[in-house]
Amino acid sequence: MSQAPTRTTQDRQRGRAGVAVLVCGVVVAAHLACQVLGAEKAADVTQWLLAPSLVAVLLALVPAPRGRRARLVLVGLGFSWLGDTAPDLAEGSTAFLVMVAFFMLAQAAYIAAFAPDWRRSPLLGRPWLLTPYVVLFVSLVAACAPGAGALLAPVVVYGLLLVSMAVLSTGVNRATGLGGAFFFVSDALIALDHLAGLELPRQGLWVMATYIAAQVLLVVGVAAARREGSGQHDPAARVADAPPTARGLPGGGQPA
Repeated sequence: MSQAPTRTTQDRQRGRAGVAVLVCGVVVAAHLACQVLGAEKAADVTQWLLAPSLVAVLLALVPAPRGRRARLVLVGLGFSWLGDTAPDLAEGSTAFLVMVAFFMLAQAAYIAAFAPDWRRSPLLGRPWLLTPYVVLFVSLVAACAPGAGALLAPVVVYGLLLVSMAVLSTGVNRATGLGGAFFFVSDALIALDHLAGLELPRQGLWVMATYIAAQVLLVVGVAAARREGSGQHDPAARVADAPPTARGLPGGGQPA
């Protein structure tokens, strides 16, 4: 009898997660379809909904009490939403700077979320594996520098934050590591387009496809880390996932 409420709560959580994932999937599919069809206005509207739909997914997959990592990723998604929407209120280089500023804050939040797991990163454990990131970053700066002008300094700072996030994300699990890599690719495509004049066919589709993949993988990875109890540095997650005796309930001690 005592397990019935628990099962009911779990069923409700699964139901909420299923609805959130379905809504997010519809938003993603609609946005990518708009990119393929060249429906710019509709693409803008669906882009505004991407981060909120991912917030809903993360809230559903990682129920309270949420640990530090999940809370900071929620902050990162909030700044990402501002980076997706605020530039539409400006034009030209101002819009680009507004986007860079908000995504800079998003990357800072993601870095804070993933930094405690840096010892588990396979890249930092074997520094030679960092070579591709270093080479790509230097090549990107070299390609963008001639056309960047006064934007070069903020672009370099943002690039350093982006690379740091991508590397640190590998310390959580494979999904977050892939998410960090996709984020690097997406933002590299934007930089090459705006600053070096190098545009791929269907540029918007490739930028948004890699961006969406990045954010989805970060959310999925954080949720998986919570389920697996892999967050050594996420005390709230450990307590939430621990059995009753580990939470200071009858028959057990206090949480560590």
